[in-house]
Amino acid sequence: MIPRRTFLAGAAGVTAAAMAPFTGARAGTSRFTTSGDHFLLDGQPLQILAGELHYPRIARADWRDRLRKLKSLGLNTLSAYVFWNAHEKAPGRYDFTGNLDLSAWLALAQEEGLHVLLRVGPYACAEWDGGALPAWVFPDESVKARSLDPTYMNLSGRWLKRLGQEVAHLEIDKGGPVLMTQVENEYGSFGQDRAYMEAVRDQIRSAGFDGALYTVDGASVIEKGALPSLINGVNFGTTDKAEEEFKRYAAFKPSGPRICTELWGGWFDHFGEVHSAMPAPPLLDSLTWMLDRQISVSFYMAHGGTSFGFDAGANFDRKTETYQPDISSYDYDALFDEAGRPTPKFSAVLEVMRRYLPAERFAPLPAPQKALEIPRFRLTETAAVTPLFGRPVAASVPRTLESLGQSHGLMRYRHRFAKAAKGTLRIGEVRDYAVVSVNGRRVGVLDRRLTEREITLSVQAGDSLEVLVDTMGHVNYGERIGRDQKGLIGGVTLEGQPLQGWTHEGLPLDDLDGLAFRAGMTGDGPAFHRGTFEIKEAGYTFLDMRGWGKGYAWVNGHNLGRHWSVGPQRTLFVPESFLKVGVNEVVVFDLHPVPDASLAGVHAQIWDLPGQVKE
Repeated sequence: MIPRRTFLAGAAGVTAAAMAPFTGARAGTSRFTTSGDHFLLDGQPLQILAGELHYPRIARADWRDRLRKLKSLGLNTLSAYVFWNAHEKAPGRYDFTGNLDLSAWLALAQEEGLHVLLRVGPYACAEWDGGALPAWVFPDESVKARSLDPTYMNLSGRWLKRLGQEVAHLEIDKGGPVLMTQVENEYGSFGQDRAYMEAVRDQIRSAGFDGALYTVDGASVIEKGALPSLINGVNFGTTDKAEEEFKRYAAFKPSGPRICTELWGGWFDHFGEVHSAMPAPPLLDSLTWMLDRQISVSFYMAHGGTSFGFDAGANFDRKTETYQPDISSYDYDALFDEAGRPTPKFSAVLEVMRRYLPAERFAPLPAPQKALEIPRFRLTETAAVTPLFGRPVAASVPRTLESLGQSHGLMRYRHRFAKAAKGTLRIGEVRDYAVVSVNGRRVGVLDRRLTEREITLSVQAGDSLEVLVDTMGHVNYGERIGRDQKGLIGGVTLEGQPLQGWTHEGLPLDDLDGLAFRAGMTGDGPAFHRGTFEIKEAGYTFLDMRGWGKGYAWVNGHNLGRHWSVGPQRTLFVPESFLKVGVNEVVVFDLHPVPDASLAGVHAQIWDLPGQVKE
């Protein structure tokens, strides 16, 4: 058992330096160090009490609100991933503006009196597309992710150096809020290469991060991923007991500051499953055990938010060989829901925290935003997909999106038959969902989740085969990281005969300019649908997507993410800042026929829950 710490004993005897929130008043003079089992700030013991928030998953207008909600729990620290692929969507083209203004995010945390644990990776996991590793880094499987592969390391080092230009000056001894910077992320769950971890550490140092560094792993694999010379954190959830996890940790490192860098209070969701919910009592038990011993802790997630656009990732189950794409909601059954509202779990955690912290540590909850109900309205205009497709690229066999310079969205594959044929069309693998048509007539769909790869065809000479592939998230965890290229994989045959000669037309869905909307429906899909709705006051809403098939939705140009009738998510969150008082435009892309192209706005997420019958 980890010995109970003696420098703080419950709420009694708590020193002001140890428990006071960061105010920024010491900026430029503070030093964060460790001594024995203690974190020290300016020589005084500091217990890090953090909550995880992800800046791209929160509309920028809501950043301050969410940071203040950390303070309402008595927390003194923000834990924050950095997402490489969000900032460098194409090689050498960096974006640190708007919702990606990372330095502004960290500066705002400091302004709100919060320290920061900065998780620069470059790998993040986080149920984020590719674990934040850009798809363009892996045009094929020859580049090895999270390894000493020179191509990977050169790109990683270049990125970290650019990142350092943005935020390395925000370390605490330079006047900023950053206490520690993380090296890689949960590497022990992926590999066991000390030289690689040391190389990433050196890249982070070369990028200008001169302060404290730390690693994060599960306790059972910490010896594979951690660098013992650094500060080492452990991650675990409500199905684990803190006492057992720290016993494992002590076997690896008997002394040094203890921190649970991710206390999982909830879990994420895959398409086609029911909504995950984790019970509060085990979370409270682990939290109490750690607070009794003055162990530092970070709630993952304090507030999850939304994986807008194409940002949601995916898992791959090795046992069942099953692809598991993540939904766009990152609600995470967290302390605050997707819209930032406190949940019953928040109240339960707050009750525990109040037993350990002085009353002045707890800021009031910010005034709530208004949840809007929007009466059902119809999307009366439609537009064909065709005008948005890129210039055709010819190849003898189907190529991946990444090899053609595309990271997400749609790809249309076309093959023209020289002679009549019939039989079973077989595709090596569909990544991730395909609508198969002949001469524009739909003949079926293939779903990677269900390992569907075959469909029966009968064609005549001159017929055109079209396979429209919709991509889901790149795998963000496990051995398939960097090995999840999208499109048609492994060739296509008809009755065992290879089909040679394909054209490729990409549609990243980044820009909808060029669509020609008109009144009425267009065939059996795929198509874009457009409509408007009016609101009379500011607020947020959830678009009710029940009745739609599979696709994406935009409100006033903001991509809300993916909708899919397989559930468990039935609505898409629309932040207040995405809306305007007056008339608002919504565009929905759907791969399937839509019998009733209508929407409504509701005040909360609608979930498929355990025991419910899906529609």
